Amino acid sequence: MHEQQNIEFKSQWTDNILKTVCAFANTNGGTIYIGIDDNGNPVELKNIKKLMEDIPNKIKNTIGIVPKVNLVERGGKQLIEVNIESYKYPVSYKGAFYKRSGSTNTELAGTELTQFLLQKSGLVWDQSVEPMATLDDINLDTLDHFKRLSQKRLSSISTEDDPELLLEKLNLLRNGKLKRAAILLFGKNPRKFFITSYLQIGRFISESEVISSDIIDGNLFEQVEKALEILRIKYLQNRFYYEGIVRKEDLEIPEAVLREAIINALIHRDYMIPAQTQLRVYDDKIWLWNAGKLPEGISIEQLKKPHASYLRNPLLADIFYKAGYIESWGRGTLNIIDYCTSANLPEPEMSEEMNGFLLVIHKYGEGSEKIPETTQKSPRKVPEKSQKILNALKENPFLSRKQLALNLGESEHTIQSRLRKLQKEGIIKRIGTAKGGHWEVVE
Repeated sequence: MHEQQNIEFKSQWTDNILKTVCAFANTNGGTIYIGIDDNGNPVELKNIKKLMEDIPNKIKNTIGIVPKVNLVERGGKQLIEVNIESYKYPVSYKGAFYKRSGSTNTELAGTELTQFLLQKSGLVWDQSVEPMATLDDINLDTLDHFKRLSQKRLSSISTEDDPELLLEKLNLLRNGKLKRAAILLFGKNPRKFFITSYLQIGRFISESEVISSDIIDGNLFEQVEKALEILRIKYLQNRFYYEGIVRKEDLEIPEAVLREAIINALIHRDYMIPAQTQLRVYDDKIWLWNAGKLPEGISIEQLKKPHASYLRNPLLADIFYKAGYIESWGRGTLNIIDYCTSANLPEPEMSEEMNGFLLVIHKYGEGSEKIPETTQKSPRKVPEKSQKILNALKENPFLSRKQLALNLGESEHTIQSRLRKLQKEGIIKRIGTAKGGHWEVVE
């Protein structure tokens, strides 16, 4: 037996142990063994009979909970076992609240304490009432837009013309007062109440040098659309690609990836932390950060496979689902990975950074930027038909052998022979796997 999150050893009783009792009660419960040193060895306890009476009384009188205290034996010595259950209501010690983190006790403060108290009361931040907000703060155009979006999943509200009744049906009112989620989702100016409830986009040419920046504010529905629009027209380039013989156009990071990532950041952000959502555009990637670490019990690796939905802001997620902006709960990160894979992008990177969640999405490799329609010439002297292959690969490095054959009017066998010769001469090289990789023309 070793010390861990729910087991603590103490050689003798001291009142400082009451912090551990408090932390166990506020987390998942635990057991304290009195009479075992830090190395796990039993030691001699004095006044065991008195301690068996004093410990439960002291815990009850100081913290207000009733532990189970037992006398047990280990290594020929008597120990006191103190079992603490997990409590649904918040438990304090001398006015402070503690939780268990690994094998240590952590005193809660600031936004962490606020969120803990809300959770213990059965509420979360977005379900709490914003007392100063009124129906005059609601953007009726956004509400009408939502009614149109939600016809498929919530057809019953499409004929509801009373904004107050509509918000009531959406569970965004309590006793006639607006909940915080209502302000974020449908407010005219959410920053009036939550000053950092906006998205900031910047163009970075290095980690410290930004050459352009924009503030995307408004309610969350507006932020999603405004962010995508400004990324399209200002921050990201187009790329051309082929589906069979059909030439198509998309952003260097497909819009489906961007939309899912932005929605995920806005829904799961911790709005109690005073830091705006941030999106940085670099030459080779985008960097999207939102305040708030992952919920307790879920890891980065779990986000990459099917997992239960842990909703920091359940009302925000519910309304976005009803609007058709998300398909199902718990699939946000999986969709981002799937969209990147389908678009032949590297798997995105996820991490916890700066008390928040960071998502890094890499752009397409060299040769995927917008290419002029004019024929491009290679500086190397190659046969005319091989030159056509080079021009096609410069325009779209993701072309398959079959697509090249269709586009150039050649057989797949002929294209394969020319590709092998170009590779052997070092004029082109294959990056990645046969299915998921792309070609690179070596200048």
